[in-house]
Amino acid sequence: MYMENTCSYRKKGCGGCPLLPLPYPDQLAKKQKDVQALLGRFGNVQPILGMDDPWHYRNKAISTFKAGPGRTLTSGIYAQGTHRVIPVERCLLHHPALDEAIEAVRKAAAACRYEPFDEDRRTGLLRHVLVRHSRATGEVLVCLVTSQPALPGSKAFVAKLRQLCPAVSTVVQNINPRHSSAVLGSAEKVLYGKGYIQDSLCGVRFRLSAASFYQVNPVQTEVLYQAAIAAAGLDGSQTVLDAYCGVGTIGLACAGHAKQVLGIELNRSAVNCAVQNAKANHITNARFLCADATSAIQRMAQQGERADVVFLDPPRAGSTPEFLEAVCQLAPQRVVYVSCNPETQRRDLEFLTKRGWKAQLIQPVDLFPHTEHVETVVSLSKG
Repeated sequence: MYMENTCSYRKKGCGGCPLLPLPYPDQLAKKQKDVQALLGRFGNVQPILGMDDPWHYRNKAISTFKAGPGRTLTSGIYAQGTHRVIPVERCLLHHPALDEAIEAVRKAAAACRYEPFDEDRRTGLLRHVLVRHSRATGEVLVCLVTSQPALPGSKAFVAKLRQLCPAVSTVVQNINPRHSSAVLGSAEKVLYGKGYIQDSLCGVRFRLSAASFYQVNPVQTEVLYQAAIAAAGLDGSQTVLDAYCGVGTIGLACAGHAKQVLGIELNRSAVNCAVQNAKANHITNARFLCADATSAIQRMAQQGERADVVFLDPPRAGSTPEFLEAVCQLAPQRVVYVSCNPETQRRDLEFLTKRGWKAQLIQPVDLFPHTEHVETVVSLSKG
């Protein structure tokens, strides 16, 4: 049944769901074919793992403010390729709690007579609202992005917001005065609550602030990580290295199946979050290093240190020849490569296979239904 795949916002310029006209089984077939074409020569491509219910899966949304008819306050998304805001009330991909919170923010902000920010004139106060939802607790985080530090009547705003949407457990003001397309600025103030919510992934609790990196589809992220952990063949005796570890999601998820875990990440804030997440979950066999992954792995190899399994989950640009060469020097028993871009993954697999590595498993996972994106897990060994 595909009655939901009609969306009025597509006609107005929203490009967020290019595959929406296709029935979901056809979307999966297309992505399977795409991965087969890109990675099939490295080994057998397993059937793609799709969602049972491919709607309302996103746990994070950003809505941009603009002035509506009669100077009413509206918010929505940018039309594809432009800075024209399309007002959005409900999205087929958002968890319903996100749209409910955004609507409550609009009403509370209107009651406080907050003006939307005008990019051209550089006037007004409200730029965006970022909302997060926890599948584990049902809590919602609201982050109001403003162009200046002053938020007149902030207590009245919070009180009205929570009256309209009791699921909101924390409210944060982020200040972004820059002339930039970046949503968040560097300064923020907690207006209500703890400033974060918590969610659970693969049995591990994670603290989510407004700026935290966290996969937006928690259901399929568990499927993805479980596939990656299974592909690693962990039995509790291995030393695992989690490169590009971020806030430690993969490393902490597999810690219960490993002897010890070392996560490497260049972003200091992400490393601090990873350390906090390990402590909060009483995980004692995982440690995290703030360093360039390539340099750190080269140093480990030169000092004779070993890792049995290396997980790598790089950004869309993929890895680098220098990093992959360092992994070869480290000589793990297995490499598990999680990718959000099979095209750059193909390039990196070509590098590794020329050095004797062979793909033992290629597993596509649909993390973003109704979009072109597909994730892939590839397990490689020299055995």
